[in-house]
Amino acid sequence: MNALTKHHDRAMDFAELAEAARLRKEAARHAELLQKALAEELKAIALCNEDDVPEPTFSILHRSAAALAIDCHQFRQAEKLAAKALAGEPPPEIAEELRELRARAQSLGAADFAPA
Repeated sequence: MNALTKHHDRAMDFAELAEAARLRKEAARHAELLQKALAEELKAIALCNEDDVPEPTFSILHRSAAALAIDCHQFRQAEKLAAKALAGEPPPEIAEELRELRARAQSLGAADFAPA
């Protein structure tokens, strides 16, 4: 197993544990595990950039990281991750998901600045 796969698999493990914590209504643990998942996915992306990883792996990792960033309320980071993947050549179905994630991040991020 290469390092990129190892980090991605760890990210997915943390995301699964986070979901279990959410179901148990353990908010702090849920947030902690989501942060760990995002950190691992970002490590995978860093390796992806070093190794010139092809599609669809590149866009799949970015889609996963963008979704985790939204879950972590890091909306601007989610936008950047989705945009980076869209700047390449993602498969059409993944491109559509990336556009949806980017729009969702933009909407949620804008809500943070909406007048009360």
